[in-house]
Amino acid sequence: MTGTRVERVVTSGTFSLDGGTWDVDNNVWIVGDDAEVIVIDPAHDAAAVAAAVGGRTVCAVLLTHGHDDHIRAARETADLLGAELFLNPADHMLWSAVYDELPEREIADDDSFEVAGVTLVAQHTPGHSPGSTSFVAAGLNAVFTGDTLFQGGPGATGRSYSDFPTIIESITNRLLTLPGDTVVYTGHGDTTTIGAEAPQLQEWIARGH
Repeated sequence: MTGTRVERVVTSGTFSLDGGTWDVDNNVWIVGDDAEVIVIDPAHDAAAVAAAVGGRTVCAVLLTHGHDDHIRAARETADLLGAELFLNPADHMLWSAVYDELPEREIADDDSFEVAGVTLVAQHTPGHSPGSTSFVAAGLNAVFTGDTLFQGGPGATGRSYSDFPTIIESITNRLLTLPGDTVVYTGHGDTTTIGAEAPQLQEWIARGH
């Protein structure tokens, strides 16, 4: 596992759903070492992601969910990198709003992905979208939560295909059960830890979003 690390690329673009469009900055996560990597959520800028990967072998491109800011550049990125795309099939309706053909591979709960001596385990964490999936890398003391859990609270649930009670259940049962020092690598914004977020759960529930 020597040299295995998490790298971040921040890309900028738009997110569109339910007739609205917003400017967003997305976190793209590259997990691996000097030889091989997994890419998580290659948003907006395929060339920037490919440049960050360099000549390394890409074992997979994993998508935490199907919102268009996370997927619109995913097909081009995967093609540039010569890698297969993985998405939970519960988000295929979001994918199909952008693409005519589905991704090559589906993600199921507890699927595991190996890279550079570490294992990423898929945890189905619906709520922000039906297929939202987090990836737990115990060997790196890390979890990649997409838009399910951010610094300061759960991801948005006020749009189509989302549900607040469901995201709270996912966070409570699948994420806050991780060790407190687990680093949370989010889809947007700053990283945090499970221990920093767990005490706020009742505040989020009271807030209702």
